Amino acid sequence: MISPAPVRTLTTRYVIVVVMAMVIGAGIFKSPALVAANAGSESIVYLLWIVGGLISLMGALCYSELASAFAHPGGDYHFLERAWGRRFAFLFAWARFAVINTGAIALLGFVIGDYMNRVIDLGPHGPALYAFASVFLLTAIKLLPSGEAGDSALVIVLVLGLLVLAAAAVKLVIDGTPPLDPGTPTTPSFGSLGYGLVFVLLAYGGWTEAATLSAEVKDGQRGMLRALIISITLITLLYLLTAWAMLRGLGLAGLANSSAPAADLMARAFGPGAGVVLALAVVAAAVTSVNATIIAGARTTFAASANLPALKWIGRWNPATRSPRNAILAQGLVSLALVGFGAAYKGFETLVDYTAPVYWTFLIASGLALIRLRLKAPDAPRPFRVPLYPVLPALFILSSAAMLVSAILYVQGGAFFGMGVLLAGVGVWCMLSRR
Repeated sequence: MISPAPVRTLTTRYVIVVVMAMVIGAGIFKSPALVAANAGSESIVYLLWIVGGLISLMGALCYSELASAFAHPGGDYHFLERAWGRRFAFLFAWARFAVINTGAIALLGFVIGDYMNRVIDLGPHGPALYAFASVFLLTAIKLLPSGEAGDSALVIVLVLGLLVLAAAAVKLVIDGTPPLDPGTPTTPSFGSLGYGLVFVLLAYGGWTEAATLSAEVKDGQRGMLRALIISITLITLLYLLTAWAMLRGLGLAGLANSSAPAADLMARAFGPGAGVVLALAVVAAAVTSVNATIIAGARTTFAASANLPALKWIGRWNPATRSPRNAILAQGLVSLALVGFGAAYKGFETLVDYTAPVYWTFLIASGLALIRLRLKAPDAPRPFRVPLYPVLPALFILSSAAMLVSAILYVQGGAFFGMGVLLAGVGVWCMLSRR
């Protein structure tokens, strides 16, 4: 029988590796181009990556307290239910099913598509075709009876990939090769800065899952604190190094106009063959990210559906595949629909617009949950407590609110569609409750 409470067996070093593996993903090979397109100058590009690291660190510390005090296989679904009730928790599960996780799977499909189209060009519709095929095949694989190997080892490959990009930029410096297209610096609007930060924080995403390890660290308070500070600091430094490499090789305008900036940088430094090799490495990273997102998202859907009689067929665990097979299938169908939605507009960018407002809505709710549960359950054991309470949670809530405003006011129609799908969850709850 599985213990209802996590056991503190993990070392700080292990948590650092896991956090980096969860956060560093294929997004860093795509997001820098969209950040550059909205920053206006190289100095603002670097500033946005630093701000993204600080916001991520604040959020990770808040999640650490919640996860250690209210440890549960459902993760944030559980502590949101404790803070705001069953209806709100269902809305969160609906958001992960219809918007957040499925949207992430679809947008990672377009990362695969953009880079695969550099390897084998299928024309203007190539990225969408590759995205559809990748989501379909990866979902089908997860429906088979196979083991679920951990993805933590991928962090080594990803870090090496980022260091290779830096090496490419260093080679261009040694060769005296100027940036491809520096462009002319401009003064960005407040909206552009907020929109650029949306793409920065996309690359930092993942700590919401990793922070739940706080209840399993041997040194409950100091160990988790050290792990989060060290891992996110290292990630921020790697992202700044990657931004420098891409800016040095492609220039601000060249980076902003690139659909596959990592491959373009490698091709410029080492020839077309190197660009193809890196493109395949990015595809491998994106495939692993999609796989992890399918696993994590389906389990939230499974946990929520198991409590609703009308959705019992989704909330069934399949012993043959050792997974929530029906939840994976349902999630895959929605993800494929979102690939079609992205293909009709701007692919990756539209799907970021679709997921971002909903994502930040629930991060605000999680930050507020920390304060509410401090008041509602003051005697609950808290192996880890957020430092500088309530200042740090308040800063995280305010920064998340600012990102929500940016995601709604300064993006395209995908954001409003995503919020509309979230609100539709209220109607879904009412219908399921009656049944």
